[in-house]
Amino acid sequence: MPMRRRVLAAGLAGVFGAALSGRTAEAATPPVRLDQLNLVNLSHVNDPATTNVFPGDPAFELETIATIPDDGYYLQFVREGEHTGTHWGAPGHFNTGEPLADEMDPADLFRPAVKIDVRAKAAHDPDYAVTIDDLKAWERRYGRIPDESVVVLWTGWDAKWGTPAFPNTDANGVLHQPGFSIPAVKWLIDTGRLGRRGGTGTDTFSPDVGTDETYTVSKLVYRRHRISLEILANLKELPTTGAWVLAGGPINRRGAGSTATIFGVLPPGVTAG
Repeated sequence: MPMRRRVLAAGLAGVFGAALSGRTAEAATPPVRLDQLNLVNLSHVNDPATTNVFPGDPAFELETIATIPDDGYYLQFVREGEHTGTHWGAPGHFNTGEPLADEMDPADLFRPAVKIDVRAKAAHDPDYAVTIDDLKAWERRYGRIPDESVVVLWTGWDAKWGTPAFPNTDANGVLHQPGFSIPAVKWLIDTGRLGRRGGTGTDTFSPDVGTDETYTVSKLVYRRHRISLEILANLKELPTTGAWVLAGGPINRRGAGSTATIFGVLPPGVTAG
């Protein structure tokens, strides 16, 4: 079995065993049938008519280049940036010398996930930056964030997709979207919660607050083998805790990440929402 498949198989075994038992992947766990897993789609449909493109990124185009009546098959030509629509980003997207898409392992893209609901605060303040106190309050209610997790912010921006309210730019072209504060991300990193191969997730363009054009949060997250899942959809279906996330998509040579179909993977006993 090729090394990459062995890594993924080992990761799957540890994932489902730990999810069922609450113990570490090294502990003995009962087998899990794969047909007992539930999947939820966390990706928007890639459609030029509804896709909000990050300012400065190339336009997204779909062109029909073959039809069944004329050619015997149907085919579209796709032109877009690697981070158009729902996508995942590789560490090298922001940090020189860090791994790019073709240097990541399958297990880097299959991680435990927690969801932090900040919709109320984001509705009140579109520039809201999640704090360490927010994270600690979440843990008091739901337990410690597992090490090497993807910490997903549910800001409510997924409901704005395809409208001008999603980028929420002002008269000067500045984005106004919620995200993580710099101290909060440093705390997640320093305490091991993001670890070597965890990351962040969000239903906005970026884990950074939209007004921060230094991308400081992204530069911190995108190190080692950590990833960022961005422009997530349907977050109401992702459980607050107990699920995993799986990021797919083409692996481009020296890619900064990939437009992706991202799934929430729910083990038996873990319910959506």
